[in-house]
Amino acid sequence: MTGGGCLCGAITYEVTGPLRPVIACHCTQCRKTSGHHVAATSAARDHVRITGTPTWYVSSPTAKRGFCPTCGSNLFWDGAGENLSIFAGTLDTPTGLALEGHIYCADKGDYYDLTDDLPHAPGFDPDLTTMVTKPS
Repeated sequence: MTGGGCLCGAITYEVTGPLRPVIACHCTQCRKTSGHHVAATSAARDHVRITGTPTWYVSSPTAKRGFCPTCGSNLFWDGAGENLSIFAGTLDTPTGLALEGHIYCADKGDYYDLTDDLPHAPGFDPDLTTMVTKPS
């Protein structure tokens, strides 16, 4: 089981199933809500138990973002599909996860470069964003 939460502790969560590897999203919305790019994992929605009440902001016609109403920590991204995205920086460590790719690279900020050898998708990439690690 993996857990995490916000900075002030008002929102915590537990994940009882497998987590997807971490993917960095460089889209404009992620950059605006986080101040940089977002690094997120995901898990099947029914494997995530949230304690406390996040505030949900509908950021587009297809997605909403969950954050702590007290400290403002960005915690979740919830769109179509079976998975709930979880911002990797909110996980308790050690996570055992690794960054495995980048999406929306065409929208990245002009103040940084992507210099790693990981996959770099110009926009959405279903192969990177929907995979969930299978238990061993």
